[in-house]
Amino acid sequence: MIQVVLADGSKKEYPKGSTVAEVAASISVSLQKKAVGAKINDEWIVDMSHRIEEDVHLSILTIDSEEGVSIMRHSSAHVMAQAIQRLYPNVQLAIGPVVEDGFYYDMKLDHSLTANELAAIEKEMKKIIKENLPFVRKEVSYEEALQLFQVKEEKFKLELLDAIPKNESISLYQQGEFIDLCRGTHVPSTGFIKAFKLMRVSGAYWRGDSKNEVLQRVYGVAFSSQQELAEYVEMIEEAGKRDHRKLGKQLELFMFSEEAPGMPFYLPKGQIIRNELEQFSRELQGEANYEEVRTPLMMNERMWKQSGHWDHYHENMYFSEVDEQKFALKPMNCPGHMLIFKNSLYSYRDLPIRLAEFGQVHRHEYSGALNGMLRVRTFCQDDAHLFVREDQIEAEIKSIFRLIDNVYRTFGFEYTVELSTRPEDSLEGDDIWELAEGALRNVLENLEIDYILNEGDGAFYGPKIDFHIKDALKRSHQCATIQLDFQMPKLFNLAYINENNEKVCPVVIHRAIYGSIDRFFGILIEHFAGAFPVWLAPTQVQIVPVSSVHLDYCLNVQSALKEVGVRVKIDDSNEKLGYKIRAGQMQKIPYLLVLGDKEMKQHTVNVRKYGEEKSKELSLNVWKEIIEKQIKERSLSALNG
Repeated sequence: MIQVVLADGSKKEYPKGSTVAEVAASISVSLQKKAVGAKINDEWIVDMSHRIEEDVHLSILTIDSEEGVSIMRHSSAHVMAQAIQRLYPNVQLAIGPVVEDGFYYDMKLDHSLTANELAAIEKEMKKIIKENLPFVRKEVSYEEALQLFQVKEEKFKLELLDAIPKNESISLYQQGEFIDLCRGTHVPSTGFIKAFKLMRVSGAYWRGDSKNEVLQRVYGVAFSSQQELAEYVEMIEEAGKRDHRKLGKQLELFMFSEEAPGMPFYLPKGQIIRNELEQFSRELQGEANYEEVRTPLMMNERMWKQSGHWDHYHENMYFSEVDEQKFALKPMNCPGHMLIFKNSLYSYRDLPIRLAEFGQVHRHEYSGALNGMLRVRTFCQDDAHLFVREDQIEAEIKSIFRLIDNVYRTFGFEYTVELSTRPEDSLEGDDIWELAEGALRNVLENLEIDYILNEGDGAFYGPKIDFHIKDALKRSHQCATIQLDFQMPKLFNLAYINENNEKVCPVVIHRAIYGSIDRFFGILIEHFAGAFPVWLAPTQVQIVPVSSVHLDYCLNVQSALKEVGVRVKIDDSNEKLGYKIRAGQMQKIPYLLVLGDKEMKQHTVNVRKYGEEKSKELSLNVWKEIIEKQIKERSLSALNG
């Protein structure tokens, strides 16, 4: 007999060799019906058919759990591959992993798949699911697996096999006539897959290497219920309407050109929004005693070697040669700030020194990775570097937390926090890394902030705290970051004079709030669906005269609003009134003022808020006070009030 400790802490004995399915059935029949796998000793996940040979801790995974959904998505990829192989017998299958919300499979076909063919593949998948074919795991020798895929002439599977040590056993999974090279885990049978949808086809290099041939990648999504699938499809449709690339063109915010691939051009309306974002940050940073600086776009190659960026980042940098010396466009602002600090002699009483910059940086991205404003080759970082004594670290990081929270609350963002620790490709110094990681943990625990530990994802010079904001569609975006750095100040031989008149190396806190202003701009467009709060909107008020005889009054209203800083325009075109109102709505202008005889006589304004059919009649003076207050307070009420 063996002892099994269940998730609730209870202990049960079973005959040695009992399967996970038998354990689940002994607990309850309903659990057995929902179970798709199990986690053993909190370490690895196994199939329901797995035989337990020793004492274990066992957690049964149901199809509605996070791990259970992942298992089901993995199985969906196999079902899709089986359906494709039935429809296109000459297909060469490659790999089919799980991704966020779904799965994909890479393959080589003799033609490009169309949307109509995706529907046919879905139909065949439903047929396979209805057949309720069991997923059967088989352990075979390397030679057996090699012979199998040689007979099937599956060259991509043979290449994958070639990377496996020949003395290892190989796991295969079979459902019906379909057999695949796979480590698992899978649901008990195809009938467990309930809610899925194929989404699109794209190109993908085999094994992610641009030197290899291009395959077709079919993406699908899968959920534990039809309701979740329906909600996801609805969210995708809404995301399509909010696509910042489409809205950026419609609202004339930015553009791209083949003359500068991946490098955004800000149009006048978009530049207004960017200026507002920068001004908001400047105000907060001024209140927090930051000093703004500006560093060169291009600096000598030797500086990037000194900073450590050369060893860890040079493949993503742009280079040039001037006077027989090599230079690089900056991918980061931090080395420039190190030089600024080094330019002066500081006492311990002067610290902290807080240097901030809206710094333009350049990073090489593959053309296939570019995505509007969300992934570009040049962008502006709202960077800051705080040069502090060790005893100031925690207080300064707490202050940064308050700053970040203030900014995100202004935009209506919820956020989560991650602590990222030392990566494999890092600067040396075990003691320094331990000290830095401990300092960040202390801050998070002292502030009683829940956080996710993201091991191995820190910067090469230090650990970091990352902030993930959630937009209106609950999508997560990593933006703000706080990075603690004991390394780079030493590489640049930075020092301040301590109370004993000795030179001491400062600690540097790297900090960004927007992260990339360009990317944050793209996120905001989608978050607000282009309907910005009044303080951000390029045109805050548009005045629509009922006829030309009302134009003089419109000019008076415009002048009165400009006096209190409102960005206001008059639509004095010859179009009909209804057309002008619709045009203003299409541009998502927060407020339209429709002015006619009544308004002119009573010195009032007829206010139409974006997205609302009803209008409100207000005196001009009252309206001026309302909108001035909304702008000054950076209110979201233009959307939500």
